[in-house]
Amino acid sequence: MFFSRFLRPLILSARLEMSTVRYKTYFRSGAIKPLPDSVNYGLVGIFCTVIPGLLIGAAISKNVANFLEENELFVPDDEEDD
Repeated sequence: MFFSRFLRPLILSARLEMSTVRYKTYFRSGAIKPLPDSVNYGLVGIFCTVIPGLLIGAAISKNVANFLEENELFVPDDEEDD
C-alpha cells in the first residue's frame, strides 16, 4: 500500500503514452490508417548517397594517412627485392 501511492503517477503516465502511440496507425473507430505517400528516388537517390560518402571517406583516409606519415607513427619499411 505504501508504494502504490508513488507508483500511481507512473502507471497513469504510461497509460497516457500508450493511448497516444496507439492512434498513429489506427483511427479511433479501429480502422487502419492508409500508408503515407512515399517517394521512390531509385538510382538517383543511390548515387546521391553513395558517391558523397565515398568521396568523404577517401578524403578522411587520405588526411589520416598523411598525418600518420608526417608524425612517423606508421611508416612502411622499404624492403629491397632480390
